[in-house]
Amino acid sequence: MSQTRFIHGFHAVIAKLRHQPGAIQEIFIDAQRQDARARDLLRHAELHKVRVMPVDGKRLEGMAGGSARHQGVVACVTADYRHVSLDDVLDTLEEPPFLLVLDGVQDPHNLGACLRVADAVGAHAVIAPKDRAVGLTQTAIKVASGAAESVPYITVTNLARTLRELKERDICVIGTDDEGATDLYAAEWPQATAWVLGAEGEGMRRLTRETCDLLVRIPMLGSVSSLNVSVASGVCLYEARRRRG
Repeated sequence: MSQTRFIHGFHAVIAKLRHQPGAIQEIFIDAQRQDARARDLLRHAELHKVRVMPVDGKRLEGMAGGSARHQGVVACVTADYRHVSLDDVLDTLEEPPFLLVLDGVQDPHNLGACLRVADAVGAHAVIAPKDRAVGLTQTAIKVASGAAESVPYITVTNLARTLRELKERDICVIGTDDEGATDLYAAEWPQATAWVLGAEGEGMRRLTRETCDLLVRIPMLGSVSSLNVSVASGVCLYEARRRRG
């Protein structure tokens, strides 16, 4: 018998409905939600003949592992259906993309913490290379505290090529670098962004750095010279979220 898991949030559930409807066994939605977003989800579910059950919000919190960020929708999916492509995510967005890119993060604790940050700021996906990166291990999933289910984690074969494809979609690729010419708080960027952070200690690889549209640095006013990658992602993504309004 196939194992199941829960995913929550409209981005995650609608992306599954559009691209992998066979993965979804059942959708649970807050009975109080009657808005346009809920109606859109119901249309997709009806199209793909997926059953939707109206339930109390408290029950949804339990399914989402206690997270209050389920947005009123949780889906029970077959665990085998884990893969979601970048196109799956980008093609379902109704707002400018907001992405986190991790170049070679090796520590599962850092990956899990980055996923938590991405979930907290409402990022649409986390992108990482298949090689020279830790991958979504059980430790990373545990540290993510549910964010591994709500934020699509997308692995790509060639990160530089993927960044170029993002640029072709008019998504500004912003790298964080200690030697960046522009201060994070002085820099300007559009709403459609992909934020690139490098591995612990090494930073971004040369080709990744050269592919970025903009390099920014986080001001360091104390004695230490750099921040942990998950802390740096929090600083950058929250500043980007603040500007998105």
